Amino acid sequence: MKKTGILNSQLSGMIAALGHKDLVMIGDAGMPIPKGVPIVDLAVTRGVPTFAQVFEAVMEEMCAEHYFVAEETQGANPAIWSLLQNTLSGLSYDTMPHEELKAMSQNVKFAIRTGEFSSFANVILRAGVVF
Repeated sequence: MKKTGILNSQLSGMIAALGHKDLVMIGDAGMPIPKGVPIVDLAVTRGVPTFAQVFEAVMEEMCAEHYFVAEETQGANPAIWSLLQNTLSGLSYDTMPHEELKAMSQNVKFAIRTGEFSSFANVILRAGVVF
């Protein structure tokens, strides 16, 4: 049995399989996932697990070099905006309308669905390298 880190075997394996420049989306419970995009569905019930819990666990194991977020997040969900800005403070990022972020999600290697029930709690991360 794995002792630390992400215990969900599907999620752990998918993170381990990421290559440089691969895209991953972490989304709230309502974010539509395009057909054909593999989903790691962690949503159990309303608010479980939260976006923040999943995001923080993923960032412990994933090297990211850039991120994409809906421009609406800053005004509509300042807690998520602050979490991203603080945790990813050294990374470059792009903002775009939420509709463009949804369209961009067609290009992710996989998507993670959380139980988050707040608006615009979504991010697309671009994998970096650790060396």
